[in-house]
Amino acid sequence: MLGNLQGWHLIIILLVVVLLFGAPKLPGLARSVGQSMRIFRSEVKTMKDENGNVVVDDDAGDESPTAKAAPKSNPTEPKS
Repeated sequence: MLGNLQGWHLIIILLVVVLLFGAPKLPGLARSVGQSMRIFRSEVKTMKDENGNVVVDDDAGDESPTAKAAPKSNPTEPKS
């Protein structure tokens, strides 16, 4: 459904949103949508972690989020 949207469709939707909510309320609306997305992403990461998958922060890691966790070695054991 959303794949068929063209540029002018998005302009009309944006215009309707501005008319419904008003320009002063848009920053608060965008802030609440962003906060909702952060909560959703953290819940998805928690669910993946509970399933035994590695949870990697998008900014820090180069492992895929679905990669299995590697067993940690004991730092007191000598390496061979």
